Amino acid sequence: MPTETERKYLVLADDPRWRSLIHTTHTLRQGYLSPDPEREVRVRVVGDTAAFLTVKGRRSGPTRAEYEYPVPVEDALELLSLCGERVLVKQRHSLPDDWIVDEYVGAHAGLTVAEIEWTGDPASPPPVPPWAGEDITGDRRYSNATLAGGPRFPPRLPPSAAPARS
Repeated sequence: MPTETERKYLVLADDPRWRSLIHTTHTLRQGYLSPDPEREVRVRVVGDTAAFLTVKGRRSGPTRAEYEYPVPVEDALELLSLCGERVLVKQRHSLPDDWIVDEYVGAHAGLTVAEIEWTGDPASPPPVPPWAGEDITGDRRYSNATLAGGPRFPPRLPPSAAPARS
């Protein structure tokens, strides 16, 4: 069974060091056909050039089953329309050593999350960089399926990460 092993961290809002490490950035649009944590079903469009359908099982620590399949972009856009309001947009930045940083757009602007996936022993994650803060792995408030529910499911932002109010 294919699995993913990952840890997620809030990015320290006052620490811009990670920005100088960015290799590539892509806009991701993803929606949830099923946000059920027992069987999440997600469709994701990367820029306008690639798309994937992903099924994820229940998390056990940092690990869970994950099945991901490429799909035509046109099909993915139609599937996104079936997600209704359960769609989110984020900028995904790729960094060295397989780290990624997601900056959320829209209802969750100001939320920035770092993620690392690795193979091998789930109890031995890679070292955490100094710009990564609180470990939020497994915290449903920060799951993309929850965030796609919109602002009625607001995560707890660190005070310095909260977007400025006008």
